[in-house]
Amino acid sequence: MKKLFLHISLFFSLFCFSQNEQLADYYYDKGDFEKAKLSYEELLQTLPQNMRYFLRSVDCYQQLQQYDVAEKLIQTRLDQYKQGSLLVELGYNFQLQKKEAKAKVNYDLAIDRIRKNPNEVYAVSNAFEKKVLLDYALQSYQIAGDLVPNYNFNYQKGLLYGQLGNTQMMIATFLDEAVSTPQNSIMIQNQLARYMGEDIDGTFSAILRKELVLRVQKTQDLFWNRYLSWFYVQQKEFGKAFIQEKAIYKRNPESLSAIVSLIQLTIEEQDEQNANEMLLFIIENTKDLSLLVQAHTYILNLKIDKAQEKDFAAINSELERLLTEYEITPFTLSLQLIQAHFVAFNLKNPEQGKAIVKKALEMQLNVYDQAKVKMELADILLFEQKFNQALIYYSQIELDLKNDVVAHEASLKAAKTSYFKADFVWALKQFKELKAANTQLIANDALEYFLLINDNTVADSTQTALTAFAKGDYLLYQNRNKEAIEQFQSILKQFKGAEIEAVTLLRLGKIYEKTAQFDLALSQYQDIITNHADGIYIDEALYFSAEMYNKKLNEPEKAKPLYEQIIFNHEDSIYFVEARKSFRKLRGDTNL
Repeated sequence: MKKLFLHISLFFSLFCFSQNEQLADYYYDKGDFEKAKLSYEELLQTLPQNMRYFLRSVDCYQQLQQYDVAEKLIQTRLDQYKQGSLLVELGYNFQLQKKEAKAKVNYDLAIDRIRKNPNEVYAVSNAFEKKVLLDYALQSYQIAGDLVPNYNFNYQKGLLYGQLGNTQMMIATFLDEAVSTPQNSIMIQNQLARYMGEDIDGTFSAILRKELVLRVQKTQDLFWNRYLSWFYVQQKEFGKAFIQEKAIYKRNPESLSAIVSLIQLTIEEQDEQNANEMLLFIIENTKDLSLLVQAHTYILNLKIDKAQEKDFAAINSELERLLTEYEITPFTLSLQLIQAHFVAFNLKNPEQGKAIVKKALEMQLNVYDQAKVKMELADILLFEQKFNQALIYYSQIELDLKNDVVAHEASLKAAKTSYFKADFVWALKQFKELKAANTQLIANDALEYFLLINDNTVADSTQTALTAFAKGDYLLYQNRNKEAIEQFQSILKQFKGAEIEAVTLLRLGKIYEKTAQFDLALSQYQDIITNHADGIYIDEALYFSAEMYNKKLNEPEKAKPLYEQIIFNHEDSIYFVEARKSFRKLRGDTNL
C-alpha cells in the first residue's frame, strides 16, 4: 500500500508540474509576462538547473523592464555554472538598457571564452544567433575554426553571411563547403535554390553564376561543371546545362545517366528543341539497348505529341522499323506500348492496339511492367466506350500495387472513367480521396476535377451542363479534337453565363493552343480575363496567355503585363513562381 501511495503521489506531482508548465507557456505566448514570470519562477525553484525556465524567466523580466532582477538572475547562474553563453545573456541585458559599452565588454568576454576553450563555440554562437547578434556569431565560428582546424563551420558561416547580406561571401563559403564536404552538397544546393527563388532583381543568381563559371575555368575539377549544370537547371536553361553535361561526359564517358535525367526535366518543361538534341546525343554515344530504347521512346512521344494526320504514316513506319531492329522483348516494352496507343488513338484502330498489348502480356514481365501493359489495355477499352471492362483492369492495378504511384494513376483514370460515364457521385468521391495523393500531378488533377464537378453540381442540380462538358472531355480523350471543339462551343451557346462557361473557355483555349491556333486560344483566355476575373480560372488564363506571347508568338512585351498581373494579384497561384521568373527575365533583371 505504501508503494502504491508513493506511485500515486509521484504521478499526481508530475501531472501538476506539467499543468504548471503549460500554464506558464500559455501566459508567455499570450504576452501576459507578469503572470508568466510568476509561473516560471515557481518552476525554476523546483528545477533550478532547467535552462528553458531560466531563459523564459529572464525574458519575462526584460519584457517587464525589470533589468536589475534579470541581471542578478543571470549573474547568479554565471557564478554557479561558468557558462560562456551566459555572458551573452548578460551583455544583451545591458544592450536592452542602451548600455552599449557594458554590453560589448560581456560579448568580448564570451568570445574570449572560445579562445580559451573552443568547445564553447556551440553554446556561445547559438546564444549570439538567438539574439540576432550575427557579427558576433560569425566571429565565434571563425575563431574556433582557426584554433581547431578540424572544426568545420562553413555551413553555419554561409548562413550567417546570407543573413548579413554579404552575398559574395555567402556563396563562396557555401561552395567551399560543397567541394570539401560533398555529402553536404544537397543541403547547400537547397539553400542556394531558396535564395534564387527569393531573388527579386536577379543579383544573387548573377553572382552565383559568375562564381561557378570562374571555378570551372580555374580548375579541371568536374565537380564545378556538375554544379554549373545544376545551376542552369534551376534557371531552366537546359541548353546551357547540356553543354556542361557534354563536357563532363567527354572527360569521363562512363555513364549517360546525368544527361538522361536532364532530358526528363527538359521534356517536363516542354523544351522540345533541346530535348531532341540531347536524345540524338544519347543515340550517337551509346550501344546500351535499354538506353537506346529509352531515347527512341522519348523521341517518338515528342513527335506524336505534336503530330498532324499527315505525319501518322511516317511515325507508324518508324515504330515498325524500331521494333524490327530491336525485336519484341521485355526490353522494348515501352516502344510496344507506344505503338499500341498510337494505332488505337491516332490511327483509330483499337483492335490492332489491343492485339499488340495482349501479345505483350504473354512475355515474362515483372509486376510493374504488367501494370503498365494492363493500364494501356484499360485505356484502349475506355477509348472503345467499354467503361466497365476498363474499370476492371484499373482496379486490378490498384490491388496489385497498393499505395504505389502507378496505383494512384490507375485510381485517377478509374475516377475519370466514372466521370466520362456521368456517374458524378462516385467520381466526386474518388477525386476527393485522390486530392491527398503523394504525387503532386495526380493530386492537382484530382483537385481540378473535384472542383469542376462540385461547383457545377451546386450551380445546376440537374447536372445537364456538366454532362455535356464530360462528353466534350471524353471526345478529347478519344483524340477527336474537332468534335470536342464543336461540343464545347455548343455548351457556350446553350449555357451562356452559367457556372460552366469559364472552364469551357479554358478547355477550348487549350485545344486551340495544342493545334497551334494561337489567336483563337488567346481569344478564349481573354474572355475569361474580361468576364470571369473573380473566378478560379483567371490565373490560368493569364499564365497561358503570357506563355503563348512569350514562347510561341515571340511578343514578350505583351507577355510582361500578364505575368505581372499574376505576381501582384494571384500570389497563391501554382503559376506564381514561374510567372515571376519569366517576368524578371523579360524585364532584364538578370545577366543569366
